[in-house]
Amino acid sequence: MTLADAILFSAEAPVPFDWNRLGEHLPFEWVEAALAEHGKASIRRRRLPAQQVVWLVIALALYRHRSVADVVAELDLALPDMTVPFVSDSAVTRARHRLGAKPLEWLCRVSGRAWVSQHDEGYLFEGMTLLSIDGTTLRTPDSEANRKHFGAQAYANGTVASYPQVRGATLTHLPTHLIVDARFGPYKTSEKAFAMELIDSIPDNSLTVVDKGFLSAEILCSLTANGSNRHFLIPAKKNTSWTVVEGDLDDALVEMKVSADARKNMPELPKVWRARAIAMKDEDGERHYLLTSLTDRTAFKAADLIACYTRRWHIETSYRELKQTMMGMALTLRSQTVEGIMQEIWGACIAYNLVRLEMASAAAQAHCEPTDISFVRAFHTIQYELIWAAVTRAQGKLPSLIQRLRQRIITELIVKRPGRRFDRVVKSKPQRYPFRKTKA
Repeated sequence: MTLADAILFSAEAPVPFDWNRLGEHLPFEWVEAALAEHGKASIRRRRLPAQQVVWLVIALALYRHRSVADVVAELDLALPDMTVPFVSDSAVTRARHRLGAKPLEWLCRVSGRAWVSQHDEGYLFEGMTLLSIDGTTLRTPDSEANRKHFGAQAYANGTVASYPQVRGATLTHLPTHLIVDARFGPYKTSEKAFAMELIDSIPDNSLTVVDKGFLSAEILCSLTANGSNRHFLIPAKKNTSWTVVEGDLDDALVEMKVSADARKNMPELPKVWRARAIAMKDEDGERHYLLTSLTDRTAFKAADLIACYTRRWHIETSYRELKQTMMGMALTLRSQTVEGIMQEIWGACIAYNLVRLEMASAAAQAHCEPTDISFVRAFHTIQYELIWAAVTRAQGKLPSLIQRLRQRIITELIVKRPGRRFDRVVKSKPQRYPFRKTKA
């Protein structure tokens, strides 16, 4: 058979889209439930029904460097139609508009919780799920509608950022970096406000590690009061004041007053609240404190809690992976409209979780930590395998394809780099124009 014959045969024998290509972990029933929840299921037959558009939004996050038309064509996302061999850009735009953002948001939350529960058992801290809350921002294309809805950062000198910005906060599973839940909205909404909305998503029997920017009685007391056996671990600010109830400078039970403003916002808050203060010493011997609701010093050693907090910084790499690796260093999100932007964000979170889920499965086979696997390598491997599966129409071979994908992901684990050899210094600002010093 010649190459021309092979191409002709492929064109004349279209194969329906294989739902499992973009992830064996996202059941078709979940997609159907997300659409039914918000009344978005397609009734009439279309080349891009709502179910296909859900996968398209996820695929667009995996291939940010490709155009929408290329993603539809190369992944064979449109249903086959011998009379119309291609899907126009306007048809894709209308299909995404019909779908909206709510089904993707629902699917992200349901899948995130389910996936974390699948991989949580082997990574418990003293029988508790390890979580973290942190905030981030994303730039959007500059338009009047986006500026009106999302707003932008304003600087002290009165200038406003060049692009509108979306602010958000995520609840992340520390061992696997899977996003359990998230909130996104206008820039003027504070990270604390988004964190308060995430409190209800924190499961029982868990330890949530957060940054000192979230140190408030409203957040921490709500976290421990609601649910069962929910705890926090957070660094104290330099101006945080307390009264020592028992213990010493290195490990003590302390009592702090709740501000009048906090009690005005939440009348159910107590006048005082207690926590355990654990001292950490830096290289200069100066004490910095961690506050936690795990007050039993016998069951929870101070050294273990300090080591647990250091893992929180790894979550910063999740935002780097989401905003730089997956977005391909793009300056802004792809979508132009407010609804499209929110749809794109939720699709990106699902796509990120799919990559992280494959990394967790590969790590389980290799008997290593999910964080020992390179996200960049896993991401590029999945990109290649999805395109290859679509081109070869590899139906019925999913188990072998998944097995090969995971083997490629773990071929080279992250190399542990040595510590810093020289002190960090501030480089001198380079001159605008080069010049040569002349001898006097």
